[in-house]
Amino acid sequence: MNDDSQILIARLLTHQTLRRDDKMVKRVLSDEQFRAEVDKRLLESGLKLLDNVYADHVTLALHRAVEPKIFGAKDIWQNNNFGLTRDGVALLVVLWAQIILPKRERQETHQSADDDQTDLFGKEKPMPRAEDTSIGISYTALLADFGEKLGKKTRMDMNLGTLSKLGFIERRGDVILEGPLLDLMMDTDMLKERIINGALADVFKRAPLAVAPARRAAAEEVAVQEAPVAEADLDADAPDAIDTPT
Repeated sequence: MNDDSQILIARLLTHQTLRRDDKMVKRVLSDEQFRAEVDKRLLESGLKLLDNVYADHVTLALHRAVEPKIFGAKDIWQNNNFGLTRDGVALLVVLWAQIILPKRERQETHQSADDDQTDLFGKEKPMPRAEDTSIGISYTALLADFGEKLGKKTRMDMNLGTLSKLGFIERRGDVILEGPLLDLMMDTDMLKERIINGALADVFKRAPLAVAPARRAAAEEVAVQEAPVAEADLDADAPDAIDTPT
């Protein structure tokens, strides 16, 4: 038995997320033998390690194969990831689209959150961390833009509180920021094309709601025009695109 793999798994179960720059996390991401051992032990319990190069954290989630055995028939649990209602899932998708997709674009072009220009000579540099490229969005603008479609202020505030407790977002005054899980639990390959060219196409054709780098404590509000978005379009594919945490 490898005590390090046991300790790493226990820490992830206890803390939910660990930073990628954690010593043991860096090892599991770079040491193939250690990763294989961790994956094997997780698989025996129906779990998997979630990580991607765009996120600053790693976490654990259930394997898709065991989800029906844990939660029951798919039509019962697929719309209840994390206990979220339909408007909660739709809000999560909107936040992911408004925060994560622009952040990933900045990371791929080596542009930090407070830069106005892309680093044309930085392709050989390491990809910037999420905390250096992630930009928050204005709650006021989000409410004005999507409030009518997502349950209005009371429902949106309730769902934002739930998403904050779950680790998807952080709130600092009027600014909604990326939380540790927002770029880990969502399946970008499944959602990206549908979001950009489908339900939120009108949103991506105009100025984003982005207002502040994640590391700043406050930001100016940005006004945006209201865009029609169908709730059914927002969350139709969302449940299948969200991994289930441990």
